[in-house]
Amino acid sequence: MSRGRHHSGLRRLSLEVLDALLLNGLVAAWSYRCGLHGTLRISEHEVRLAAGKSLPRPLLLAFASDFHAGPATDPRMFASLIQELTRRRPDVLLLGGDYVSCRAAQMEGLARELARIEPPLGKYGVLGNHDLLTNDERIVRCLADAGVQMLINGNRRLPAPFEGVWICGIDDPWTGSANVAQAFAGADGVRVFLTHSPDGLLLLGGHRFDVGFAGHTHGGQVALPNGTAILDAGGPLARRYGRGRFELEGNGALFVSRGVGCSNLPIRINSDPELIVCRIVGAA
Repeated sequence: MSRGRHHSGLRRLSLEVLDALLLNGLVAAWSYRCGLHGTLRISEHEVRLAAGKSLPRPLLLAFASDFHAGPATDPRMFASLIQELTRRRPDVLLLGGDYVSCRAAQMEGLARELARIEPPLGKYGVLGNHDLLTNDERIVRCLADAGVQMLINGNRRLPAPFEGVWICGIDDPWTGSANVAQAFAGADGVRVFLTHSPDGLLLLGGHRFDVGFAGHTHGGQVALPNGTAILDAGGPLARRYGRGRFELEGNGALFVSRGVGCSNLPIRINSDPELIVCRIVGAA
């Protein structure tokens, strides 16, 4: 079952074959022990809202993406992520999609880990292109059971005292049916834009956000020492917005994460896994 566009039967078959070659995670376990998964890094940022937009106090957001649960990612990487989230205690946890490699059943272990985190203002997520390769309805159910509110062209208002903040998420912009207007409908306060891929920027039209988060690129996953990606994640904006913070004219800052897991190959070079922690401050 798959509703993703651009996913041919040959692509699904190739991923299934690759999963089999990874020996049900044995190769990833060896890679992790050898340090070839990289070390989880914490990227800390602060964003000050534009004039006229206030908050009762600074709002701490954590963003994690591209988990790729399956044979290419050792589950100990997820345990490291949960330890950091427990230590950082964000107000909100945002999830950027690609929870699995190519099968919805790979979601179970990751969902149990995510259920352990209970931010006071909630957990919110979008789907990625790998999720749409398989039964995304099952993935959504697993995440809902873990307490994650999924935003597929929708939004949620944060609980008090941050009821002036909206989390707005779109379907995967590359393989899904993204609708930015629907995602932003009625969100008349501070807008946090959540998209799996930076390609979501191409769909904005006249809509605006105060801070945005994306993944998909893995920072190349295999990169040169200067950060230049060797592997291409796909999508027209994947290289332009490959990793880091980008100040966008007419919008707020966009943060593009290197992700947590490994896609296809259980190895990261010069592109360590990443958790983004962002402190949002009201206008002075």
